[in-house]
Amino acid sequence: MRKIEHEKGILQNACAAFTRMTGLSLEVMGQPDGRRLALQAHGKKVNLVPEVKAMITPTDALLPLIRPNQTKNFILVARQVSGTMADKLRENGIQFMDEAGNAFINQPSLYIFVRGNRDPILKKAPAIGRVFKQTGIRVVYVLLCNPGQENQPYRTIAAKAEVALGMVNWVMQELKELGFLLVVGKGKERKIRLINKERLLERWITAYAEQLRPKLMLGRYRGAAGWWKDASLDPDRALWGGEVAALKLTGHLNPQEITIYLEKENLAAFLIEHKLKKDPAGDVEFVHRFWRPDAVPPNRDAVNALLVYADLMATGNQRNLETARMIYDQYLVQLVRET
Repeated sequence: MRKIEHEKGILQNACAAFTRMTGLSLEVMGQPDGRRLALQAHGKKVNLVPEVKAMITPTDALLPLIRPNQTKNFILVARQVSGTMADKLRENGIQFMDEAGNAFINQPSLYIFVRGNRDPILKKAPAIGRVFKQTGIRVVYVLLCNPGQENQPYRTIAAKAEVALGMVNWVMQELKELGFLLVVGKGKERKIRLINKERLLERWITAYAEQLRPKLMLGRYRGAAGWWKDASLDPDRALWGGEVAALKLTGHLNPQEITIYLEKENLAAFLIEHKLKKDPAGDVEFVHRFWRPDAVPPNRDAVNALLVYADLMATGNQRNLETARMIYDQYLVQLVRET
């Protein structure tokens, strides 16, 4: 309920700021789960479909482009959109507006682009809940990759995600409060089910890119040109991620960045074996594997498709979009399909 009220406040404030800045009428219609914005301009009515976010990240700037049924009437609504982010959203054709009056609307016979405004009384963004902080991200990854895992004992989930048992209890409770977990029945008949998994996946991808992945980075390196093409990885020790993994999963993409997931203690041996040298601007990045090897099924010598997809989105690079969409269609639709 608090989340709904918070989003409602952002939406109303953004609409009011838009009207002040443009002089156009913009009215919120419908209920929280089916809202529409009615925009009156030049004697015509345009219906917009809003998605409210406290803040917009580089990943958010790409996600709408890969949704299978995304409409031209979609609009992101946020508390504040920076000038740089405004340019990126416009470049990607994603409409937006915020509480400071910044906006991008691109409709037939109506084009609006306002950037650079800052709200002097803008309050600090609300704290991120446990689900989308580092520990919660690990737990949700295990749940999403293993359908039905939510019904396992919390101790089992904690072991697979390599987190404290008490944190699983907090994360599961918050998932329920956020509308991602449904509990049916009581006693021996009690069943738990992840719901709204498509939305949860999107939230997870954004949180992973912003909250967890930067903390897992082990450094950048460089090797001989094309060294990775002939490299053989032991899945128990190291796995391909990012663009190389995407190539292996789809046969599509010419990797420019090489991502490898491994345990920190295995890094030195890997560097020696493949003759890689430290280089802050190198094209090889090492990321600490944050799950127990047997907790999430890999794709041979590549990480799970969900993590490949997240890696591509974390690049913020539009050249990876087509491959990300292919991975979603081939591997992830079955994970998020409601049963």
